[in-house]
Amino acid sequence: MSEPYPPIEPYDHGMLDVGDGNLIYWEVCGNPDGKPALVVHGGPGGGCTPGMRRWFDPARYRVILFDQRGCGRSRPHASDPAADMSVNTTGHLLADMERLREHLGVERWLLYGGSWGSTLILAYAERHPGRVTEIVIPSVTTTRRSEIDWLYRGVGRFFPEQWERFRLGAPEGERDDLVPAYARLMEDPDAAVRHRAAADWLAWEDAVVSAEPNGAPGVYTNRLEPDRLAFVRVCAHYFAHGAWLEEGALLREAGRLAGIPGVLLHGRLDLSSPLDTAWHLSRAWPDARLVVVEDAGHTGSATMRREVLAALDGFAGR
Repeated sequence: MSEPYPPIEPYDHGMLDVGDGNLIYWEVCGNPDGKPALVVHGGPGGGCTPGMRRWFDPARYRVILFDQRGCGRSRPHASDPAADMSVNTTGHLLADMERLREHLGVERWLLYGGSWGSTLILAYAERHPGRVTEIVIPSVTTTRRSEIDWLYRGVGRFFPEQWERFRLGAPEGERDDLVPAYARLMEDPDAAVRHRAAADWLAWEDAVVSAEPNGAPGVYTNRLEPDRLAFVRVCAHYFAHGAWLEEGALLREAGRLAGIPGVLLHGRLDLSSPLDTAWHLSRAWPDARLVVVEDAGHTGSATMRREVLAALDGFAGR
């Protein structure tokens, strides 16, 4: 199969109170008696989209999607300056996933998601391996500080003009450590400052994927308000704190995933998240299979789509 499944609407949805004043949007589609699968979106702060439902055979999967704290349809929205970011951390999101699992009566589920979603999947599965049946990850990240430094500094060697614009968007005196500088800008009481910082951050994200031969242009800057503000505020907040993960912990603890079959799909041309992270993970996780997609970057390709569908179809009857 080379094209995603036809569009589908949820048969159930709701807002789950996860505490700290946060309500998490969730939805379920597909077969109520099918194999449970959880979609863990990227960003952080990206939110779910209807297209994410279409990776799964609706006759065989019970597909669960949710918007992580601060984004999508969850409330409060991070675009609101009053939203408390101190209760939006990796630990909070992992607890939210467990609360959602219990709320929906799921014993074990397949986990699917890429980019930041893969970091959250790995953290969850290493904490709760008995709750996970399989894992499918397109575009592997572990959000090490070294990965963050590459994305917001190191890769600037390939795009010096665009990176200089990104650097100059930070206040003078704070340009040697851009991620925390932008995190502070996104907390500025002046809305104009926040909007300008978000625009500069998204322009940089688009620059990094601009060399991908099969990527979609404007994949970051085309986001609509207020999702643009929420995306950048949440991203900068998480990355400024190294996602509250001990450096390299997800790779070191990958042995905890033993017995969980996984498929790691990674583009050879991914400048945002170079292939070596996926390669190291595949060596540390005994039941993972790494598929290197030669024509894909971080935003994918037709080949990547076929591989994702094949992986999920392959696990559907398991």
